[in-house]
Amino acid sequence: MRYQLIALSLLLSSATASYAQVSVGVGINLPGVSIGINVPAYPDLVPIPGYPVYYDPRADSNYFFFDGLYWVYSDDNWYESSWYNGPWHGVGPEYVPLFVLRVPVRYYRRPPAYFRGWHADAAPRWGDHWGRDWESHRQGWNQWDHRATPPAAPLPGYQREYSD
Repeated sequence: MRYQLIALSLLLSSATASYAQVSVGVGINLPGVSIGINVPAYPDLVPIPGYPVYYDPRADSNYFFFDGLYWVYSDDNWYESSWYNGPWHGVGPEYVPLFVLRVPVRYYRRPPAYFRGWHADAAPRWGDHWGRDWESHRQGWNQWDHRATPPAAPLPGYQREYSD
């Protein structure tokens, strides 16, 4: 019985170590994960005309602010954070807010290669990229009454007082 308990504890401890190792390798769902975005000071966010979303025109990334959260599109993945420089959390494309998805192509500072040829004043063609399954869950994602667009949420000015 004693040997069985020792063997079971060794098995469980090695499974836990393996899981931690795999999680670190996968990365996008871990808080504090580095996604290669370094914002050393509070960004100069500018409202996108006609949208309740801000972007940083001087950023070297696809960096947005909407409704109290910062959003980054990098390496074909979406990330969100409540702080301007992270920690970043991976978000599946089906959970990205509609107004963030609707941001026109021209506001992506580092557009992926597959954006080439897409109209600069239109939203990315996410349905073409993520497929029919995604589009069936987000039907009408790019159709809305532009006159009924809500105002942009105020920027979190208190974050301006902090530096990394």
